[in-house]
Order: sequence, then C-alpha cells, then structure tokens
Amino acid sequence: MVVRKPHPGPLTPDDWARAALAAIARGGIAAVAVESVAADLGATKGSFYWHFKNRDALIQAALDMWEQSRTESVIEELDHEPDPAERLRKLLEAAFERVPADRAEIALLADPGHPAATAAVRRVAQRRITYIAEQLEKLGWDHGEAQDRAVVLYYTYVGYLQMAHVAPEVVGDDTRQRHVHLILGTLVAGRLPAVQTGPG
Repeated sequence: MVVRKPHPGPLTPDDWARAALAAIARGGIAAVAVESVAADLGATKGSFYWHFKNRDALIQAALDMWEQSRTESVIEELDHEPDPAERLRKLLEAAFERVPADRAEIALLADPGHPAATAAVRRVAQRRITYIAEQLEKLGWDHGEAQDRAVVLYYTYVGYLQMAHVAPEVVGDDTRQRHVHLILGTLVAGRLPAVQTGPG
C-alpha cells in the first residue's frame, strides 16, 4: 500500500525532478516509478501529468537537474577563480569531499539503465574531462598530454567514487586529503619519467 505524505503548497517540475533524482540515488533508474515518486511527494499520478508527458520526461528532467547541479554549476563557480591550478585543487577537493553522499552518480555509473541516462553519463564525463584538460593546458601541458592526464584524473575520481561507496573506511578524511595532494602533485604539477619502449 502506497502511503502519501502531505506536501505543503503546489508542486513544481523541479520538485518532481528532485524526487526522481532521490529515487535514482536509492535504486537507479528502475526506481523511478510515477506512482512511488508521487507518493514521496504526497501527490497523485494525475498531478504528475500536469507537468510531464510520461515517465521518460520525468527521468530526463531528473538527469538534467543532476547534470546542472553536479557539473555545470560547479564549473560556473570554479570559473570565478582566475588561477587554473587553484581551480583544479578546488575541483578535486569538492569532488572527493562529496563522494560518499553522491549516490545518484554511483547508481548512474554502475548501470545507467535508460538511453537518456547513458547519454547523460557520457556527456557529463566528456564535459568534465574537457574542462580538466583545458585547465592543464593553461598550466603549460600540451594538448595531448593534457587530455591523457585529464582522463586518468577522471578514472581516479570514478574509482574513488566506487571505493567510497563500498568501503568508506578506506577513504577517511585524512586519507582523502593525502590523495588529493598526491593527485595534484602527480597529474597536475608533476612530470613523470619517459616510458622506455625498447631494451636498455
């Protein structure tokens, strides 16, 4: 039996999208069911159709909200900082700090479960990698190396996201700070020795 909780005031499309995003965090795209989201909001299915054509439209609205809040808004805020090295430091610290609570992203990376979700995950990854690479180029890395380092940095973030979810005791506050420092020193400012491809 679905229990409806009263919601104060009229609902907006953002209210529905936010509730759908919370459902994604709990159980992935499969958890976004109109009736259960309506129950979370204390609304009826009929009121849902006042704002959205169907479930796919609600999923898209939730994905748009995730993309805006977790990527575009972050980049907009970072762009107030004139120093690209400081931008990357702030980006890493913010990304690693929010990891344990970012269950919607964990769910989407583990199993997008919907064509729109797959497209959003790919678009967000490319946007983040491109932004990181742009900052690295501003710090003097050539285009190819900046791209490679940005991809490796993003790999690291995704791995950290998963580790913080399945084994949070491994990535405590002190550990997280050391890892951010290590990543900054290795991938942002450090220079690795050339890879030898032949004998000797």
